Amino acid sequence: MVAAAPHFEPNAAFWTATLIFLVAYVAIVTEKIHKTVVAICGAALMLLFKILDQHEAFHVEEFGVDWNVIFLLIGMMIIINLIRPTGFFEYIAIKSAKAGRGEPVRIMVIFALVTALLSALLDNVTTVLLLAPVTLFIADALDVDPVPYLIMEAMASNIGGTATLIGDPPNIMIASKARLTFMDFIIHLTPAVIIMMVFLVLLIRLVFGRRLRTRPELQERVLAMDEKAAITDPVLLKKSLFVLAVVLAGFVFHGPLHYEPATVALFGAGLLLLLSGTKEPHKILADIEWPTLFFFIGLFIIIGGVVKVGLIKWMSLQMLELTQGNLFGTSMLLLWFSAIASAIIDNIPYVATMNPLVIDMAGSLWPGETGLALLQHPDLMPLWWSLALGACLGGNGSPIGASANVIVVGMSERAGKRISFLRFVAYGLPIMFLTVIIATIYVWLRYYFL
Repeated sequence: MVAAAPHFEPNAAFWTATLIFLVAYVAIVTEKIHKTVVAICGAALMLLFKILDQHEAFHVEEFGVDWNVIFLLIGMMIIINLIRPTGFFEYIAIKSAKAGRGEPVRIMVIFALVTALLSALLDNVTTVLLLAPVTLFIADALDVDPVPYLIMEAMASNIGGTATLIGDPPNIMIASKARLTFMDFIIHLTPAVIIMMVFLVLLIRLVFGRRLRTRPELQERVLAMDEKAAITDPVLLKKSLFVLAVVLAGFVFHGPLHYEPATVALFGAGLLLLLSGTKEPHKILADIEWPTLFFFIGLFIIIGGVVKVGLIKWMSLQMLELTQGNLFGTSMLLLWFSAIASAIIDNIPYVATMNPLVIDMAGSLWPGETGLALLQHPDLMPLWWSLALGACLGGNGSPIGASANVIVVGMSERAGKRISFLRFVAYGLPIMFLTVIIATIYVWLRYYFL
């Protein structure tokens, strides 16, 4: 049963925090002002108007910055920045193109699978950032349109990133808030992702099987490429792969070892900095995506403000009233609403808003539970997975739905191959609906059928 809604009288702090939140959201969605600038200004206003005090913003878990997310991202960014110059990703791309025997559709399938795998092991933003330039190079060598390749890579990165804790920023945020482990995501989401990738491969062959063709001499050009020449620093590459293996093992076992994922990532970053012999880390640290990190920091404070004044509590009770406390109905509503919302707005601010909403719903459903018993209540777990699936998969619905999409569109435009909003949607929206339908069936069969 849903607990009766307490009498709620909005005060000046409530309206002030709500106004800051709504203005910030509109500014982020319209992209008239850089989202990092919006987040920092919104956070500053929350502090200036004393919605939150500085201690709450930086030291109170319920309202403030989630430092586990921030330092997990920092650690992984340092590791990737050290791997990038070794030529490892160029090697993988050329090797994949040769494995496809220079056939355009076969190469697209292999690139999609490689992108999905790397997105699960690293993260989807980094993966497309590193593979997109090589994809443009391979498409140019084959004299085929690179746009379908790039869009399919964005799709695959968002699907593959759904599989693990570190694959997509929304998963990192959900894991930190719900205290979920790396293996929790592997056990609950990876099977669904594997099914989705099978359907994506079939869809690629169905749609592009007759449309993508190239000349035999161009296929030979690709087959003649030397992937080994792409490796510029084999010594550093060996060290990087060793550290990456250690970090991935750390993620797998961080639950039983009682380490946070951020601790594992920072250890890996420090170890690789040490092994690389970097005498001046300034360049490595400068290349960290600081605007993204400060966007997260500001966003956490904005969301903390509306949590404190009661807006999120009110929203959670409205959702429960809509579904009459039926957990299957709530799960389905969360899955589909998350997917549609994430296609319209970036899924990162969306999940930052929804995390405390799910926790408040749990508190209304099980008022006697607290702490980990509440966050991981057996009946609540399908809601967390529905949120993750909806937010990550919904990002495929539009070019602004996920950070990986924005990067792909930007890099393609800089290469002189503009991807229009409608063209991206024409590919992305059907894939979004297909994968969310698969997710719906998966959640129903796994958590509610029996």
